[in-house]
Amino acid sequence: MPILGVGVDAVDVERFAKILSRRPRLLDRVFEPHERTQCENQPERLAARFAAKEAAWKALGVGLGATGWRDVSVELEESGAPGLRVVGRAEQRARDLGVTHWHVSLTHTHSTAVAVVIAEVVPSAR
Repeated sequence: MPILGVGVDAVDVERFAKILSRRPRLLDRVFEPHERTQCENQPERLAARFAAKEAAWKALGVGLGATGWRDVSVELEESGAPGLRVVGRAEQRARDLGVTHWHVSLTHTHSTAVAVVIAEVVPSAR
């Protein structure tokens, strides 16, 4: 299937952790409950999921503010691989563009978290 868009984002884990410590309510604004549970308050894992949100927006060709923070979330597949769930304005944008499948890759060290998101389309859907 053709690729509509690719998004990549990197997050400095230490900087992200400092922001979260100064603004703890940001966790609830940015992350779904299942994301917070999966990450067990580990900043590098949260940063990777934050990077996935940014990468998904890039794959959709939009920027910050085009959708809500929680319109894009990372869910684990049965295999344990990360998957993407889009709702709200992100889902509408994906539907308008003909996105039929998402590919997600996350990685992190103690200092950096990176996400790659690919939006795939069926040719007749566009």
